[in-house]
Amino acid sequence: MNDFDINPIHLTEMKNHHSENLHDFSTMKIIQVMNQEDKTVADVVEQALPQIAKAIDAITTALESGGRLFYIGAGTSGRLGVLDASECPPTFGVPGTLVNGIIAGGEQAIRHPIENAEDDEQAGAEEVGNLLTKQDVLVGIASSGRTPYVLGAIKKANELGIPTVGISCNEGSVLCSLSEYPIDLPVGPEVVTGSTRLKAGTAQKMVLNMITTATMIKLGKVYNNLMVNVQATNEKLRKRSISIIQDITGTDEATAKEMNGKANGDTRVAILMIMYGVDVQEAKNIIRENHDHFPKAIKALEKRK
Repeated sequence: MNDFDINPIHLTEMKNHHSENLHDFSTMKIIQVMNQEDKTVADVVEQALPQIAKAIDAITTALESGGRLFYIGAGTSGRLGVLDASECPPTFGVPGTLVNGIIAGGEQAIRHPIENAEDDEQAGAEEVGNLLTKQDVLVGIASSGRTPYVLGAIKKANELGIPTVGISCNEGSVLCSLSEYPIDLPVGPEVVTGSTRLKAGTAQKMVLNMITTATMIKLGKVYNNLMVNVQATNEKLRKRSISIIQDITGTDEATAKEMNGKANGDTRVAILMIMYGVDVQEAKNIIRENHDHFPKAIKALEKRK
């Protein structure tokens, strides 16, 4: 037994009695059982909302102070972190360095399994030592809650005084016991025993969605429920930008397109130009003065009226 086998309840390794004799099930019965099991995931996440909120507030504080968010995991957990991080720049218009995903085994592991990478505690510690500073936040993701690579990273972060969040799908996990902000998601046994790409992966994805979405909202990257910081990198997103401008300002499509062009595709600048009659540079200045927090920029211009 190694240091990471002290988890009292290994829910992710238990057999699910609802899927016994799974090999004899019809197609419909297989997916019915999966669907019923998936329905329980949101309830588990709901129970963890107070823990999730505390983690989000800590992450927001760090990012407001110039820090960065790092996810670290192995296998499915690592891939989910990389996925969530990679979607932040186009959705919220933030630099690619603000939210980062680290996976055991490196970039190749995103597509291909890397043997024994998750068992290397020292490698996880080295990633933290090489990449993170005290301003940053580390979120360790491990369904079992005992992946050595992730635990090594969390331990190193603790040593360096870096805030840590642990996301695990086992009760009483080592990962959560080591983390300053533990998030327990005991989703129970999988339909296919031990296949944590199923309920555990779904629960983790739901929480990661909450972490980045709520954090970006608090950082002012959303106005009303619209992603005003969207990066219009394709035709669909260019149309969405015009729609957002129209929705917020009430202007016609032609004006929205014209102002968006003058703003060089920055939806926020176009909105301020239309709503407050400022020019491009003044709009950019007010956004910068408010640390890229768009709702605060709006409030600042409202006070000038």
